[in-house]
Amino acid sequence: MENQVTYTPKRSIAKRKKPSNHESRLQSTCVRWFRYQMSQYAPLLFAIPNGGKRGKTTAAILVGEGVQKGVPDLFLAVPKTPYSGLFIEMKWGDNKPSADQIAMIERLKAQGYVCELCYSFDEFRAIITEYFT
Repeated sequence: MENQVTYTPKRSIAKRKKPSNHESRLQSTCVRWFRYQMSQYAPLLFAIPNGGKRGKTTAAILVGEGVQKGVPDLFLAVPKTPYSGLFIEMKWGDNKPSADQIAMIERLKAQGYVCELCYSFDEFRAIITEYFT
């Protein structure tokens, strides 16, 4: 009979949960649609990448450069009377805005901006269509 060798790991290897990027994919889809449908305004819709995990050094640099908690994900720099522009906060599933996001949205609205929460492509399309009509 042959000697059988079995391997026993020193510690259990837990499967890491794959990070979800649903919100990122939704935002990318919305931006692609906007750039195609509203090509004349394409350069005026841009992302404000405040979120994400970063190291302490990078976070400190970004804060020094002006990053603010709660700023919405997208900004459309096209004024439409009586509004100064449109901010859109992208969300996915049951994700709700943070207290910082709610406070910033209220500040922006007080300055004459439209601020919308968006949970789907259809909602994004409706927000853009309504803003331009």
